[in-house]
Amino acid sequence: MIEEKQVRQILQTVKHPKTQKSFLDLGLIRDITVAGDTVSLTLALKSESSPLRKGLEKQIDSSLRALPDVSHVRIQVAELSREEWEKIFPPPVYQGISQVKQIVAVASGKGGVGKTTVAVNIALALAGQGLRVGLMDADIYGPSIPIMLDLTGTPEPGPEGMILPLEKYGLKIMSLGMSSQQGEAFIWRGPLVAKMIGHLLGNVRWGELDYLVIDLPPGTGDPSITIAQAIPRCRILMVTTPQKLALADVQRAIDLFRKYNLTIIGLVENMAYFVSEPGAVPLNIFGQGGGKQLSREYDLPLLGAIPLDLTIRNCEDRGLPLMVAEPESAVGAIFQSIAAMIRKAPRAPDYA
Repeated sequence: MIEEKQVRQILQTVKHPKTQKSFLDLGLIRDITVAGDTVSLTLALKSESSPLRKGLEKQIDSSLRALPDVSHVRIQVAELSREEWEKIFPPPVYQGISQVKQIVAVASGKGGVGKTTVAVNIALALAGQGLRVGLMDADIYGPSIPIMLDLTGTPEPGPEGMILPLEKYGLKIMSLGMSSQQGEAFIWRGPLVAKMIGHLLGNVRWGELDYLVIDLPPGTGDPSITIAQAIPRCRILMVTTPQKLALADVQRAIDLFRKYNLTIIGLVENMAYFVSEPGAVPLNIFGQGGGKQLSREYDLPLLGAIPLDLTIRNCEDRGLPLMVAEPESAVGAIFQSIAAMIRKAPRAPDYA
């Protein structure tokens, strides 16, 4: 007669490939029953399509069938919720951001909407309001923050093997573009993307910050997912333009972040209109009302509408952002207002 004790002893040998802990001890093998010559159990995985599934089922089946009197092994696979998975495998706590109170990631569903412009000027607006602010360029495919801020230095090594971010305009700044030749192409695949994002979060000594603003790459690829998984309390600021194509892509990005239970602070509509000269009628080059429409559909506040302004482009070409060159301008006031609303938005629990 089969004893459950024997079954459990065999199942102790089934270990998770990364942690080398028993699936049984982790609570991922559960609901074990023995009836006659049949052993039944549930194997809990992150996803029913997990790459571990076939190998584990085969290992469990062959191991249990090696016991006398076991003729049948029935394995039911259950999919864990995100909360259950994180309870068993908590996301990493990165040393570099251990003293950062709030993290805001600026995201968009597509390129060309001015996401980096918004990230840089929002960071500068927060710093201008007396806060300690860092700016992290997580757009590893095309890091443009060093060009936008005219940064030419290389980060220096600091204590405990950490890297010290560069400082300019009152910001602590780190970008992959600081350690590459200008114009050099970046070719990254999934595992390397996650590794590099982890490096920027964990091995950079950000120190005590009120806000770390992260410029995400466009889309819903590995960098965005890595940030979502690594910093579950990170808040998201979505950037769009009024045109329908941008709205559709932003909708997909919103769905991704909500899937990972991240708080979306609100929307910023960039290139909302164009004024050729003071007093002229605004021209809606990229359409009209897209930000308001998205705000209503997703019940998200529209924090501001930024015009298509030649001053912004001219400033960036000189490596002098608008919030440094003309912080008191009409567009500067919009960035200041967005920064103020970010500060008033519901806060994530402090990291520090």
